[in-house]
Amino acid sequence: MSIHSRVGIIGGTGWLGRSIAQTLVDSGFITPDALTLSNRTGVWAQAPASLADVAITASNQALVDTSDVIILSVRPEDLNALRLDAPGKLLISLVAGAALSDLQTHTGCRRIVRAMPNAALEIRRSHTPWLASAEVEQQDRAYVQALFDTCGQADEVFSEAHLNYLTGLVGTGPSYPALLAQALFDNAIAQGLPEAVARRAAAGVVVHASQLITEQRGFDELLDALIGYRGVSAAGIQGMRDAGLERCVNAGLGAAMKVAESQLFKPD
Repeated sequence: MSIHSRVGIIGGTGWLGRSIAQTLVDSGFITPDALTLSNRTGVWAQAPASLADVAITASNQALVDTSDVIILSVRPEDLNALRLDAPGKLLISLVAGAALSDLQTHTGCRRIVRAMPNAALEIRRSHTPWLASAEVEQQDRAYVQALFDTCGQADEVFSEAHLNYLTGLVGTGPSYPALLAQALFDNAIAQGLPEAVARRAAAGVVVHASQLITEQRGFDELLDALIGYRGVSAAGIQGMRDAGLERCVNAGLGAAMKVAESQLFKPD
């Protein structure tokens, strides 16, 4: 598979599909004339300037017929109504709850990749785990890795169980940081702080201070350093741990994984 292959994105004007299209074009991975997007109307009223020359269609099958690689970016509840005949194509599914075997049955395609990027695609910072069917050849795998590397970072995994788990961990995107920010904000409000101050303080912790975690200094190294000072940070860390922070995280991830593995898509 070549980076010069034609790519079609079903659901390409939705949040996730649009973000991938924008990233692929902006990075130079693909040219606008080699990209086709589909939606229900075949019209995109507010296309970004860089995507103005991208073809739009209301026919998913027409997109499939003219593309070498199909990216499926629709909601799980919409997948049953989608009819695709895609033998011989490379299909990359971003649909949670749709197993490789079910996608093969539903589309007639054997070369299928399940992937789970998140909303950080918008800023090219998504971590994208992906899983390939046995029929996906090595050059296809290299292509998929390169494609998702344009969106941030990507890792191939080798079981549906691991992909389902990572769907609950990283596929949720900003959910967990937003939840932490909300809890910090609520606590600050309870202390009587003005709302504007509480909001900036919470964002300062979750959005800005968290950027101190880098590839050069991991979260574990940073935690060790902060605990080592035996000050306010250490007390806060220990207090959250004693109150069951890890138990809450485990419960949340367990609940998310159950939804991810619940086969939301029911093939005919």
